[in-house]
Amino acid sequence: MSTQVEALISSAPVMPVLVIDHVEDAVPLAQALVAGGLTILEVTLRTPNALTAIRRISAEVEGVMVGAGTVTNSDQLAAVQQAGGQFAISPGATPELLQSGIDSELPYLPAISTVSELMLAMGYGYRAFKFFPAESSGGAAALKAIAGPFPDIRFCPTGGIGLGNFLDYLSLPNVDCVGGSWVAPAKLIREQNWSAITQLAAEAVHQANQHNI
Repeated sequence: MSTQVEALISSAPVMPVLVIDHVEDAVPLAQALVAGGLTILEVTLRTPNALTAIRRISAEVEGVMVGAGTVTNSDQLAAVQQAGGQFAISPGATPELLQSGIDSELPYLPAISTVSELMLAMGYGYRAFKFFPAESSGGAAALKAIAGPFPDIRFCPTGGIGLGNFLDYLSLPNVDCVGGSWVAPAKLIREQNWSAITQLAAEAVHQANQHNI
């Protein structure tokens, strides 16, 4: 399971964090992001339509891997799998969720914001994590410090990350990708401005690729 999660977060430099209020926006939003080169999508369970949106994207959009964010209990983890989600991400981690993630067939990425939380989750066998909320938990400097005693742990930081700082995180050897909503801002989703979202996604991919040259 750990290998599946590590493969997931290393598949694309940016994982869009999506809040989908209207089901009809789900498929064109996903298509716009895929057209821009971002194929790993996190749909947060912050809206009543989130699971339906995941089901629609999974069934109708080619070339995408869609999962759920803001998973806070084991019932939600099971519901995500039933909806066709291909992975699950939580904003934190409880013993219940950590154990459920091990028992589930669904790749699960728990979140930590402190070294103590990291060590607790490592005790369950986890080696890949969301770092959340990244900026207010010390940002890139904190992850750089964590790499010292834990060089083999992989991260996808999320929270306060955008165009102005995402390359700071991707520069770190223990960061495989970043999560962020800046590639699909709420205003553009409300306006159904899919071409602008494709452009933001393409810009993020281009900058990440140029950075890695």
